[in-house]
Amino acid sequence: MYSDFKGKGIGFITEAIKEDEAGNFDKAVTLYTKGLECFQTHLKYDKNEMSRKAISDKFVEYLDRAEYLKKVLKESQQQEKVAPPSQDGASQRARPTKKDEGGKDDEEKTRLQDGLSSAIVTEKPDVKWDDVAGLDKAKDALKEAVIMPVKFPQFFTGKRKPWTGILLYGPPGTGKSYLAKAVATEADSTFFSVAASDLVSKWMGESEKLVSNLFEMARKNTPSIVFLDEVDSLCSARGDNESEAARRIKTQFLIEMQNVKDSKDSRVLVLGATNLPYMLDQAVRRRFDKRIYIPLPEAYARAGMFKIHLGSTPHRLTENDFSELGDTTEGFSGSDVSVLVKDVLMQPIRFLREATHYKQIPGENGPNYMPCLPTDAGAKAMTLQYFSDNDMTDKVVPPLISMNDFRKVLVRAKPTVGKADLAVFERFTEEFGEEG
Repeated sequence: MYSDFKGKGIGFITEAIKEDEAGNFDKAVTLYTKGLECFQTHLKYDKNEMSRKAISDKFVEYLDRAEYLKKVLKESQQQEKVAPPSQDGASQRARPTKKDEGGKDDEEKTRLQDGLSSAIVTEKPDVKWDDVAGLDKAKDALKEAVIMPVKFPQFFTGKRKPWTGILLYGPPGTGKSYLAKAVATEADSTFFSVAASDLVSKWMGESEKLVSNLFEMARKNTPSIVFLDEVDSLCSARGDNESEAARRIKTQFLIEMQNVKDSKDSRVLVLGATNLPYMLDQAVRRRFDKRIYIPLPEAYARAGMFKIHLGSTPHRLTENDFSELGDTTEGFSGSDVSVLVKDVLMQPIRFLREATHYKQIPGENGPNYMPCLPTDAGAKAMTLQYFSDNDMTDKVVPPLISMNDFRKVLVRAKPTVGKADLAVFERFTEEFGEEG
């Protein structure tokens, strides 16, 4: 019998949400209360732990919303002014005018847009196109979609329109987000970097309003780019088991992306990135005009990455060494190379810590000391503790990075992407995408 209470509760809550979205807060509170009472009764009898948890989570969510609406109604009643008595002496409450209602809507819109303002990237990340090794086709597509329409708008007239949606997909760590940072640096556009947490709200109906306001802000600040990292977390395939809130936010995304696509003078680009392309809803996938595969880097790109990540750190590596590193790291992603270089950069520090002998080398302000082998010419028995005890820490110089440092780390370094993982992306590329 307890299942009847669950059904009744769902019915009341469904009606409450409709009244809530319509702005009929009095009715919504009443219906929320009835629904919560039914859920409370249901929980007394339900012995299924999973079912109890699901209902309990919803109970807290709807209770919070009901309490919030009560607070809004109470504040509204306190602010209402009593109208002059009518001719028959009856006292009437002043009703809000259309202007008042519009003011409340504007206040809510301002509040939502203020919350989204943190998604606008105001300081450029300082990542140049040249900092992204390889991925030439992906960079060309982004330049075509972002740079050209801004610098040469006269080229995009009539039927020739810039791309409005680009999806970057591929294994983790291949540089999708890094490419987005390069776009933010190079493009003279307003850049919105959006995560799921920016758009998901616990209040009923607020998530889709956040999506709507995001795109409205993008249209007001054109040319603009809306970057959705891990877009699959917001726009996964629709199914029978998904929540009503998830379905509504997805529907709003579809509407907004279609509006961008259909606009005659669209200067908004939606840039998505995902490691799980098959998780995307097919309607969302269709709205990305170009779907570009960001694969694992090739040998020449990996060699370039080693140079980029070493940067200005003093080293002894030659061009041949970098080529060798590129060849011996088959299957490594850009992220794997970055981690490997970080490990290598710690090798001189480990040598400093373990060294038992140091030798003098010329320095700007007198001699400096570098760790060495006991058999090296000029080697003296000293430890790092000696320099610390004698306040000479500024005289210690770490040895230059060498190819041997890389060889030591490569023995234990492993790639994070397997062949089975790559097969999924290659199949998706054959069906829906294009090589990057």
